[in-house]
Amino acid sequence: MSTPARTVLVTGSAKRLGREIALALARAGWQVAVHYRGSAAEARQTVADCESHGVAAAAFAADLADESAVRALLPRVVAHFGRADAVVNSAALFEHDSAASFSYATMERHLRSNTGAAIVLAQALHSHVQERAGTGAVINLLDQKLWNQNPDFLSYTLSKAALEAANTMLALALAPQVRVVGVAPGLTLTSDYLTPEKFQALHRLSPLGRSSTPEDICSAVKFALDNSSITGTTLLVDGGQHLQRFERDFSMM
Repeated sequence: MSTPARTVLVTGSAKRLGREIALALARAGWQVAVHYRGSAAEARQTVADCESHGVAAAAFAADLADESAVRALLPRVVAHFGRADAVVNSAALFEHDSAASFSYATMERHLRSNTGAAIVLAQALHSHVQERAGTGAVINLLDQKLWNQNPDFLSYTLSKAALEAANTMLALALAPQVRVVGVAPGLTLTSDYLTPEKFQALHRLSPLGRSSTPEDICSAVKFALDNSSITGTTLLVDGGQHLQRFERDFSMM
């Protein structure tokens, strides 16, 4: 009898790093649930590109700040594909604030989208795999700056620090059915904050002379999904950037 294709939900996979992870897992034979919030056209393209690798894929819209929408997300994936085996929490809200501009509202937005949603999806996956007497894995995308902190993006950093702590608690609470692993990239993709030249210069600031590439992160995610002995820890995939002291966030340098 053939083994059913594994299904993964990748949040924020319409664009950027989430898209690269979705495509890498499709190439590895995973069925892919492409999550997006407002980027419907980009999500449809990611679905088509995943399907070009001979696997099933579908797009699912949800606002990760809306608890009801998040609680409904994995059941929608299961209803479509018949099963879910993993969740990769790649989506993240990344708004600038500092100690001077911090507010409850900004902190809450980041905690809801970056921390709460990942925990609820892990909870949902655990319930699902328990029902079918299976196993699963949750991969949480973190950030090397948790090990090399600076005062920029205070609420974002707090939300990722909370998620890193949740890795340990969830790994204990959801075992043995679900493993929980963090992957912490360094500077991987450019943004509106950086010119291409500045990005290249900052990307080289690491002991290895290069930070992480999308391919590096995808490789780490696949490794974490496939290695059944890893849980409750984080893989830092950053060229060693967390070993160097940076006074500001890359986007502020």
